[in-house]
Amino acid sequence: MRRAHFLVCACGLIGFLAGCEKAKQDMYDQPRYKPFARSDLFPDGSSSRTPPPASVPYSGGPFAGTSSGRIGAGDVSEEIAASEARSNPYPVTMQLLRRGQERFGIYCAPCHSPAGDGDGLVARRGFPHPPSYHSERLRQAPDRHFFDVISNGYGIMYPYADRVAPADRWAIVAYIRALQLSQNANANSLPPESRQRLADISRSSAGTRGEGGAQ
Repeated sequence: MRRAHFLVCACGLIGFLAGCEKAKQDMYDQPRYKPFARSDLFPDGSSSRTPPPASVPYSGGPFAGTSSGRIGAGDVSEEIAASEARSNPYPVTMQLLRRGQERFGIYCAPCHSPAGDGDGLVARRGFPHPPSYHSERLRQAPDRHFFDVISNGYGIMYPYADRVAPADRWAIVAYIRALQLSQNANANSLPPESRQRLADISRSSAGTRGEGGAQ
């Protein structure tokens, strides 16, 4: 009986609080200007304020047009092409891969694991496991998919646009591709000396197993 009385009181209190929320919406319905609407408050007649000189855009370089509306100096067509690139616009060099590995280790590995299989330390401690980069779906995903997920988040993953610069996002994408290749490499794509080394290792392993069986 006491439990039923408690439930009735709790439901009544919840209903009362919900009614108060709907009756009091000052923060929702407060007077405001729409972006770039006209206003007589300022001498220039605009409600939006011009950023102070030397303000740093949320996203800079070739990607400024995607967030702030500003196109950087230089060849405009090149800037637009870079911001809309479906694949990595930077040459994949060892320097880029090392930078991507460093940034990946800081921002991605705690959940995705250093190998990219989704079994990072955070996931092992109860956080939902992210998908493995080595799944067929993500191996076939375009570069831009990873760039967009890093920028905007996905599911319960929050966005990293405010902490990982665009160039570093592309460096991470390049490193993710290297991780995928490390787990799904085709021997025919290797240089001849590397294929020969693999063949020697394979023969050596086979010989060791044969000797063990003979004993």
